[in-house]
Amino acid sequence: MENHLQKDAPLLLCMGEPMAEYNQQPDGRYVQGFGGDTSNAAISAARQGARAGIFTHIGCDPAGDGLLELWRGEGIETHLVKRCADAQTGIYFVTHDTDGHHFSYYRKMSAAAQMTASDVPEDILAHTSILHVSGISQAISKSASDAVLAAIDAVKSAGGRVSYDTNLRLGLWPLEEARATIHDTMKKCDIALPGLDDACQLTGLSAPEDIADFYLGLGVSVVALTLGAKGTLVATADAREIISSFPVQAVDATAAGDTFDGAFLAELLAGRSPFEAARYANATAALSTTGYGAVAPIPMREQVTAFIKSYV
Repeated sequence: MENHLQKDAPLLLCMGEPMAEYNQQPDGRYVQGFGGDTSNAAISAARQGARAGIFTHIGCDPAGDGLLELWRGEGIETHLVKRCADAQTGIYFVTHDTDGHHFSYYRKMSAAAQMTASDVPEDILAHTSILHVSGISQAISKSASDAVLAAIDAVKSAGGRVSYDTNLRLGLWPLEEARATIHDTMKKCDIALPGLDDACQLTGLSAPEDIADFYLGLGVSVVALTLGAKGTLVATADAREIISSFPVQAVDATAAGDTFDGAFLAELLAGRSPFEAARYANATAALSTTGYGAVAPIPMREQVTAFIKSYV
């Protein structure tokens, strides 16, 4: 497959579990789409102009067919996507009420959970500029967690960077196991992308500044701690700043964090500072909440740029 950017452009490779989505609409109907945190991040990055790729397993089913069509339509590289005849692509439902959006997952032993360390092509990953993974990437199975660690080692040994979104899902693993695995993995990473709620549970801390210090203490060079309506705390060893959010009329926050991740990493690959990247990513994530579903509302770069200009 030919990507719309130069083959030698920096590559953001997103590794994890893609899923089929059924999102409840205001009239009660469910609209079928697609999701999965690292898939959403790849799409977000691609829509901002970055060269993005997917590393995963999907089923030989209609959902898998749809995901491949989606990724290829977005210009995302799919040569590390494996089809599994003996496992299905996971699915989830999104419902909405006055308390926000709620997820119901049907993913036990999904195709992505069949990934193993032996599936990691070290020679290909050696050309990855940033590998993006998440807590979900490791929580879906022990073998998938081993695959993530092998991929991290391959990218790091070749001089690439690793980005990690904690994306805590306690329905997949107990807190103590999640805490131990995520903290150990984060020590191997360069960019920490936790959400405040996740970070409070994982670290036992509540103050954003203390949480940023915790992750910097694990060895990452950049922390972008998303704070919801309060913006994003970006911290490095030398500086830190809260980057303000952009107010919008939000209707569905599904994949807002993933959208932030993809936009943030795309901006880093484009040479922006973490602080500049966070401002752009805040705007991208805000726009993504103005429509329903994980993928459809993720904006293109032109939309984000115009939106930011409207606030200047």
